[in-house]
Amino acid sequence: MLPSTSEEELPEIRVRDLGRFSSRVHVVGRLVGVRRREVVRRSDGGRRTLLSGFLSDGSATVRFTWWDPPSEEIDRGTIVRAVGAEVREFRGRPELVFSWKTKVGPAGPAELPPADGGEFPPRTVRELQDGDEGFRLEARVLRVAPKPVSVGVERRIVHEGLLADATGVLAFSTWSDFALLPGEAVRLGGGYVRSFRGRRQLVLDEGAVVARIDGAGLPPASAWLARPPRPIADLEEEGGGEAATLEGLVVGLVPPSGLVFRCPSCRRLVTGSVCRVHGRVSAVADLRARLVLDDGTGAATVALGREATERLWGTTLAGARERLREVADPSALEELLAEAVVGRRLRVRGAATCDDFGLTVDPEQVEPAEIDLETAAVELAARLPEAR
Repeated sequence: MLPSTSEEELPEIRVRDLGRFSSRVHVVGRLVGVRRREVVRRSDGGRRTLLSGFLSDGSATVRFTWWDPPSEEIDRGTIVRAVGAEVREFRGRPELVFSWKTKVGPAGPAELPPADGGEFPPRTVRELQDGDEGFRLEARVLRVAPKPVSVGVERRIVHEGLLADATGVLAFSTWSDFALLPGEAVRLGGGYVRSFRGRRQLVLDEGAVVARIDGAGLPPASAWLARPPRPIADLEEEGGGEAATLEGLVVGLVPPSGLVFRCPSCRRLVTGSVCRVHGRVSAVADLRARLVLDDGTGAATVALGREATERLWGTTLAGARERLREVADPSALEELLAEAVVGRRLRVRGAATCDDFGLTVDPEQVEPAEIDLETAAVELAARLPEAR
């Protein structure tokens, strides 16, 4: 059990009012996200336990850090009264710190409404910005898959995928397996948003609140995965996006394309069997095509891997290496690739990123696109000024 606390002279305040205080406060709230961990003190190398997460009283949600909490397990949903908690600023928002001066004890369930993850303020995908936290998001899972990654010498599994509501699509990742399934609707709380390679991403840790809902008002997954193409200029203005669909003509290649050689360790391109990270290596042959796609409103670079390049070119990696033995000039292979792809109309879907070099798409799907001449003529006429 948590230790009991006595009443103090500090008046109890609501979480939504914390921003008006800069000293110690008295709050009552439910721990809607809890994570216990140890940190190493810089002063002497000793280890210190802390509890962190989110606390809500129904009026708002705030991040908290609890130094040296009780040794017994404190579960998500526990209601506490904290007297003398310190108000600090974290990423421009108030944060509560429970120190040795703070008296933390249990509070009665009648003092707060029931918990169902709804304490977090609601947000939509479109409203989320880098650094946001302590919100509630209702969305549909478009896809999710486990991915093995290396963390130091340890191999771990991260679950990655896409979420969507009526306003947009958002990538997510989580180190915990919440058994999410494609197509199901969920209510998520306790996550935070970070920017990864220029795109927003929702991160869920073990303290996140995940609940299945009926999904009323959420579009089906097929509505996002089968969207019509969008103008490249619009995507560039918005800074890219997830599951973006665009269509246009291939007007060129960005070198080096065609047959390339990579470091076997980091997969970076190598020149003369020398990797800028691992030095001299036994380079591995690969195929890639960096297409320049133009739709009349703008241009985007589409980075194809080996399999997509083989399908589009009609030449396998083995076939490209055989041709290299005949011509002994990698640039000649690039010219052959350009002859096979330039002028073709393609429809591409994938994650789009915008930077100083323009819009780049990491495609999930690439397919030929047929031109409906009648529809194209009508659209062109609508954009042209009326003949006088």
